[in-house]
Amino acid sequence: MKVYRTDEIRNVVLLGHGGCGKTSLVEAMAYVSGASNRMGKVSDGNTISDFDKEEQKRGFSIGTTLIPIEWEKAKINVLDTPGYFDFVGEAEEAASAADAAIIVVSGKAGVEVGTEKAWELCDKYNLPRMVYVTEMDVDDASFRQIVEDLTERYGKMIAPHFSPIRENEKLVGYVNIIKNAGRKYTGIGTREECEIPDYCMEYVENYREKLLESVAETSDEFMDRYFEGDEFSVEEIRAAMRTEVMGGSIVPVAMGSNIQAQGVANLLSDIVRFFPSPDCRECMGINRTTNEMFEANYNFAAAKSAYVFKTMVDPFIGKYSFIKVCSGVLKGDDVLYNAGAETEEKLGKIYTMCGNKPMEVSEMFAGDIGAIAKLSSTKTGDTLSTKANQVLFGKTEYSKPYTYMKYSCKNKGDEDKVSQALQRMMAEDVTIKAVNDSENRQTLLYGMGDQHLEIIASKLAARYKCEIMLETPKVAFRETLKKNSDVDTKYKKQSGGHGQYGHVKMKFEPSGDLETPFVFEEVVVGGAVPKNYFPAVEKGLQESVLKGPLAGYPVVGVKATLYDGSYHPVDSSEMAFKTATIQAFKKGFMEAGPVLLEPIASVKVTVPDDYTGDVMGDLNKRRGRVLGMNPVGGGRTVIEADVPMTGMFGYCTVLRSMTGGRGTYEYEFARYEQAPSDVQEAEIAKRAAEE
Repeated sequence: MKVYRTDEIRNVVLLGHGGCGKTSLVEAMAYVSGASNRMGKVSDGNTISDFDKEEQKRGFSIGTTLIPIEWEKAKINVLDTPGYFDFVGEAEEAASAADAAIIVVSGKAGVEVGTEKAWELCDKYNLPRMVYVTEMDVDDASFRQIVEDLTERYGKMIAPHFSPIRENEKLVGYVNIIKNAGRKYTGIGTREECEIPDYCMEYVENYREKLLESVAETSDEFMDRYFEGDEFSVEEIRAAMRTEVMGGSIVPVAMGSNIQAQGVANLLSDIVRFFPSPDCRECMGINRTTNEMFEANYNFAAAKSAYVFKTMVDPFIGKYSFIKVCSGVLKGDDVLYNAGAETEEKLGKIYTMCGNKPMEVSEMFAGDIGAIAKLSSTKTGDTLSTKANQVLFGKTEYSKPYTYMKYSCKNKGDEDKVSQALQRMMAEDVTIKAVNDSENRQTLLYGMGDQHLEIIASKLAARYKCEIMLETPKVAFRETLKKNSDVDTKYKKQSGGHGQYGHVKMKFEPSGDLETPFVFEEVVVGGAVPKNYFPAVEKGLQESVLKGPLAGYPVVGVKATLYDGSYHPVDSSEMAFKTATIQAFKKGFMEAGPVLLEPIASVKVTVPDDYTGDVMGDLNKRRGRVLGMNPVGGGRTVIEADVPMTGMFGYCTVLRSMTGGRGTYEYEFARYEQAPSDVQEAEIAKRAAEE
């Protein structure tokens, strides 16, 4: 592939609901542009984008892929993203590297939750956008309905610049609103002029009126001409639209059919015409050498710098770091410096990726997207720059994983293999987290949802040949006491020669501090227990609080006071006093009103206003206490609640099904509280059965 200058590059991310046709749109784009000589199908598992075995098996995208397309002397870097919410990290990576977005909407399914989420993502990254309606060849597809729904949600900025011509429920052509002319499809990527049918005129006039109104608003001169009834030329409309699209005040709506590759050539031309090249956008970093702002701004004349926005780790083709060149011109033999890891990296070769096929390029201008193989210390979010001009760009913020399961290896001895495989997968997917919970002797796997975790397990088996089992994790309960107790314990053992003798009298009471396991005090008078045995008593307490007598959970908030006892000048030892203390603790703890404490999470659930009643009802079912509701604009409310951690399992799936995928939540551990008696009894019985 030839080298493109910054002004000839367009970086576009495809966003939309799962199954709306993003991957098949990429296939049509690649075919129409000549980048591929056949059109693959998602159902056949032979598309450029979905090359991963897991994607082919399931029939939907799991990772973001890069497909460069050459069109009208420009290079369009298309980033195809997954639409399912469990893989939102991939969409966030792609949106952070793109300069514009195409929101894909299915003509059959219409505006869905994924459409709204895509719009929000564009707002977050300040991306100019266009809407493309696919599946217009399907009988019950309705372009008019989608335009109405979008206008209702997003107002006057929605500006359709194409309208379908349908005959016998089939898509046969379109009306170009800008040119006010009809076109009939004659083959893949080809068309001829035709009359605008009478039945289309009403909508065409309506769409054209809206478009001209938007164009008129770009300048006073245009506004005057508009009111005087002047006609705008095609060039004037396009120039005004480019300004409006780049400023975010117009969102053009196009349409077509992916299967027939109809409307795709128009879309590619619109990308080149209306979307900004990287040098129209701002890009700032910090120069670590001077501690000043570094204005990269995709200026190819500035010092070299690049941001790693994604990592691909494939067992067969190795590790590739996907970069966006932020300034300068990168060459294959460059040696760059990773300021975050404080290491030098030799680039070797630079590639542009087409799916999973690397294509070598000699150099890459600022604003271009490509990949570098085998960078040893560089990971997602790192910056590469020159050692003389060390730059750091702000890291992309990703959604946090809150769904977790306990995992264990199916085959004994696979622990190291699984751990290494997960490290590789975490390098590739920033929303995966593996945590060792030593307290409950379990390893936890975090992801964005149940499907995400299931796919991680499936990938481990297929890619890395190691199998794991996912189970409900144990909750970290605690034990404490509510009353006071006083115990007298003697440990005596005689077995020929030296015996064992330790005698302690101890009081146990609540310490009032649930952060600390225990507080130890000694008030022994007259040397009843010699001082040299006090550490042994404390050691006995330290051992006892690790596994409480009630249900085997760690103990907190206990005050233990040693006030009397006795010793034997020959038979007493540290071991004997430690054992006597352990026995005293068990007895004293069980006599002092022992209770289980459960962890409480502080939860924030963000939902559209229509769902607040359902969500609050569900939180109550989970023994949650709703603390308040705060409207956050856009018809959304944040519900704040305290919920026991046991009530958070499976919450992601329930919330999504309850709110049609619109609800999101986050939580963090808040404190421990006494568990209700039924929960306590069930937990004690469960632990007894396990033991």
